[in-house]
Amino acid sequence: MKVQRSSGVLLHPTSLPGDFGIGDLGNEAYRFIDFLKRSGQRFWQMLPLGPTGYANSPYQSTSSFAGNPLLISPELLMIDGLLENKDIAAENFPQAQVDYGTVIPYKFALLQKAYAKFKIQKNTLLQKEFSKFCKNNALWLEDFVLFSALKIYHNTLPWSAWPEALKTRQTKALKKYKKALEEELQYHRFIQFIFFCQFTKLQKYAHENNIKLIGDMPIFVAHDSSDVWSHPEWFELDDQGEPTVVAGVPPDYFSAIGQRWGNPLYNWKALKADKYSFWVERFKHTSSMFDLIRLDHFRGFASYWEIPASEITAINGQWKKGPGLEFFKTIEKIVGQKLPIIAEDLGVLSQDVIALLKAVNYPGMAVLQFGFESMQSDDASTFLPHNLKREQVVYTGTHDNNTVLGWWEEQAEEVKDFTRRYLNIDANLIYRDMICTALSSVCDLAIFPMQDALGLGEASCMNHPGTTDGNWQWRMKENALSTYIEEDLMRMSKIYGRIKQEGRQKI
Repeated sequence: MKVQRSSGVLLHPTSLPGDFGIGDLGNEAYRFIDFLKRSGQRFWQMLPLGPTGYANSPYQSTSSFAGNPLLISPELLMIDGLLENKDIAAENFPQAQVDYGTVIPYKFALLQKAYAKFKIQKNTLLQKEFSKFCKNNALWLEDFVLFSALKIYHNTLPWSAWPEALKTRQTKALKKYKKALEEELQYHRFIQFIFFCQFTKLQKYAHENNIKLIGDMPIFVAHDSSDVWSHPEWFELDDQGEPTVVAGVPPDYFSAIGQRWGNPLYNWKALKADKYSFWVERFKHTSSMFDLIRLDHFRGFASYWEIPASEITAINGQWKKGPGLEFFKTIEKIVGQKLPIIAEDLGVLSQDVIALLKAVNYPGMAVLQFGFESMQSDDASTFLPHNLKREQVVYTGTHDNNTVLGWWEEQAEEVKDFTRRYLNIDANLIYRDMICTALSSVCDLAIFPMQDALGLGEASCMNHPGTTDGNWQWRMKENALSTYIEEDLMRMSKIYGRIKQEGRQKI
């Protein structure tokens, strides 16, 4: 993957402002693309866009293919004639964060109204597009809509708690419920159709404005998902459909007891026998949506931390060999091209991970915070600017880090002193200093979270790893995208060669 020297912003669409309690794919998303263009940025990086399940985490989706209904824009539904002004009268939602408890029922009530209008609408073009969408996406869509309808029918219980005939997908039972729940299935097909209509239009607008999109593909999937329910043979499950071992990481920078994510682990032998069809389709699908894909937890393809499902922490696990180079070679051969991957290779890396990254030749990641706060560690010093490489993607921080300002405020004085001396700064605007450092680095691509561009503190963190409450809620305030920020980012991007220029220009 060759990327022209450029930069971009990490912002999940849920964090966009707006009147409907959560950011979406509507007007504010288009406005954000305009901001990126005016500020000289060329990439918009998002978190996973799948339907959220446990704790509203985008990394615990109920499908590896479906879109999140909460991201559907009511304003765009109005333009399509599927809602009216009276339908979208917004409640008094908080502006600084997402209150999922009120947003979820509000959004789904709107979608029910939109679907009712869709059924009686005489828009034949929209109906034809809907039929085409269902046909083209049947491979994943039919399992997903049945899973979604059955989950609601069974009071949101996980699939492993459904009646045995449904849990084990017995043909007679599936046929019976498909017939009984046909209206509900059509409703869920409609939701996915609308999501992808809105996303495709936004994608087109981004490309028209020379903005490329970076997606995020979690390595693991949620146990309570259509993926696991429809293909339990691909995962390490017992006879009752429950995981025997689960995913996580051992104690590290983020947690002294490690992180027990709880996702079921793959049966890599079964996946290989099936020529990795699940992963082939995932990469095809995600590549159709995004220009680049951040592959989460890349180290898990070399070796992964296996935790017995009975353990409540991640401490008592063991390393297991991953599918390795053969996995990527097989998929690229089937897909017929080099995968557009950014490898999330953060954490303590063993030699097998380093060797795999070199063999596949995907760019890795570097987070500036890690380098400065651990300046006396040989491993962490690889993240200091003088050790970065062109093929890495440099970040001031990620969704799992504190904001730069929040990080700075919690550092010991020796770290602050080292940072000031290293960067030759007074650090009065440390968030801007770190963005400047990322932009000035040798890395071809530099990314910074929107919170850092806005100079926000710890209260604006997107996620606190190892916790389940209070995450994925941050929202940007209305009118936060000031002309000053645009001009400052444009100026820095020009100075450090992140914008292609014809001849010499005054900067």
